[in-house]
Amino acid sequence: MKDFKDKVAVVTGAGSGIGRSLAVELAARGAHLALSDVDDEGLRETVRRCAPLGVRVRGYRLDVADRVAVLAHAAQVGADFGRADLVVNNAGVTLLASVADMAWEDLEWVMNVDFWGVVHGTRAFLPMLTAARGHLVNVSSMLGLAGAPMQSGYNAAKFAVRGFTEALAQELRADRVPVGVSCVHPGRIRTNIMRNARNDGLRDYRTVREQFDRTVTVTPEHAARVILRGVARNRQRILVGADAYRLDVLTRLLGPAYPRVTAGRGR
Repeated sequence: MKDFKDKVAVVTGAGSGIGRSLAVELAARGAHLALSDVDDEGLRETVRRCAPLGVRVRGYRLDVADRVAVLAHAAQVGADFGRADLVVNNAGVTLLASVADMAWEDLEWVMNVDFWGVVHGTRAFLPMLTAARGHLVNVSSMLGLAGAPMQSGYNAAKFAVRGFTEALAQELRADRVPVGVSCVHPGRIRTNIMRNARNDGLRDYRTVREQFDRTVTVTPEHAARVILRGVARNRQRILVGADAYRLDVLTRLLGPAYPRVTAGRGR
């Protein structure tokens, strides 16, 4: 997909962060947009920013953890736009908690959104992507490349996204299905994910959030441009940010010994 003009792009988690920036960037490049989020207000703001750019834009309230709702959403997008050329399963949340102390409900929450949301979106839209010879983008994380303390739930979901997406890419290639597949591994991006994180309630995570806000430098606008460049080049793995590149190299060089270097850093 070298050109996004007049393509139909589906983006989940479009109410803020990378999802909103992808929507705006795609609209600027002439793509028509089917945008979704659970945050009605944030979604309306994204639609408002995209509408003046001369493309068709529709917003849909959607909980990606709800399989039935995602399947219905895909059918509605098909009815509204006639096709889907690009699908970005971007919606995500995080959990700050140790394995010993995390609540079962919180682990299920992060897995349902971050992993099952990707599975639901992939399976729901794959027939349309196949018909359009389109491109699928599933957003993992740099923590889909390496484990980090207090992020085991997020790690589990993002490693699962990586494995699922890489397996799918191989299946489609073997079956000669004309759909491009990319797995995105962003590093630390200036989004609301840490502010909206759940935690185990046993530690002071305010300091963690404040440090994140002080030190993160990569903007969601930059992330969106990197992702779309990767799609245009049909990259199966798209890394965003110097920290993601460093972690990728570190895990390749050190293999299972990488925690000796990264232990205690987290995301």
